[in-house]
Amino acid sequence: MNFDKTILVTGGAGFIGSHVIRLLVNKYPNYKIVNLDKLTYAGNLENLTDVENADNYSFVKACITDADQMDKVFDQYKPDGVIHLAAESHVDRSISDPMSFIKTNIVGTVNLLNAARKSWDGNFDGKLFYHVSTDEVYGTLGETGLFTEETPYDPRSPYSSSKASSDHLVRAYFHTYGLPVVISNCSNNYGPNQFPEKLIPLFVNNIKNNKPLPVYGDGKYTRDWLWVMDHATAIDVIYHKGKLGDTYNIGGENEWTNMDLIHLMIEITDKQLGREPGTSKSLITYVKDRAGHDRRYAIDSAKLMRELGWKPTLQTQEGMEKTVAWYLENEKWMENVTSGNYQKYYEQQYTNRV
Repeated sequence: MNFDKTILVTGGAGFIGSHVIRLLVNKYPNYKIVNLDKLTYAGNLENLTDVENADNYSFVKACITDADQMDKVFDQYKPDGVIHLAAESHVDRSISDPMSFIKTNIVGTVNLLNAARKSWDGNFDGKLFYHVSTDEVYGTLGETGLFTEETPYDPRSPYSSSKASSDHLVRAYFHTYGLPVVISNCSNNYGPNQFPEKLIPLFVNNIKNNKPLPVYGDGKYTRDWLWVMDHATAIDVIYHKGKLGDTYNIGGENEWTNMDLIHLMIEITDKQLGREPGTSKSLITYVKDRAGHDRRYAIDSAKLMRELGWKPTLQTQEGMEKTVAWYLENEKWMENVTSGNYQKYYEQQYTNRV
């Protein structure tokens, strides 16, 4: 089958990546969507069972830190575009193991940039390297103000520093080599299929199982929350309409302190479990604060909304109700993830294929 375009999505088995893959596979049957993922602890092919047999979808297990592998992938699939989501992304892990973040987020990104540059060989017509980044590169905010695309970088953790470095390198390849690129920086995502090291799935699972709800410091750290499907639609719009060399901030216009969000999760989860209101408040447990913890993030998405016509569709109350319901209804998925059994899916589904 001939396709109009081939897009390589890195990290497509992860939380955000799986939603992007699903959107592209279903929306663009004339595109070949290639999912490249190493299948680390956060990559789960069970996230994509509904599209894995689609004619316009392929999966390749590979690691972006292996430059030779990346060259081979580009030689085999000859992608017209890259949507680069593969990354180490958990701040706590970056504090205990910074080198993994340096290798994946910096070296891995450069490997992809080099592979794209070799593959496209100066013929950039219809080509695009789209790098997906985070609002954490901007550092921290006071009680007022928003991150814009012009906010100076001020990363505070090994994670955000590695993402800031990769952003700079992507821009350098645009200015130095003329490689066609766009970058987006997003706020905290939430929704189905998120690995339960992150706040929302962790707390929903803990509430269900009457386990402690660990709260850093005073619980007043503030984040902007973005529904994951709103992020996926933003990525789609930016890929197809974004101006080369530009950056677009993607936020949910939806700020919550951690403690207010936790109380909302308790309220919704207790209700959906049929418990008395507030039953799980006793599970809240204050723990030692994270090193270098940024106080507040908040994204200004005005440029994206003004220039490309995107806007968020869900606020946290509705989005959280849908999210909690998904985790409670998908017990098997959660059991597989928390037990590690999800990692067997690749062997079961792919190793015996011709």
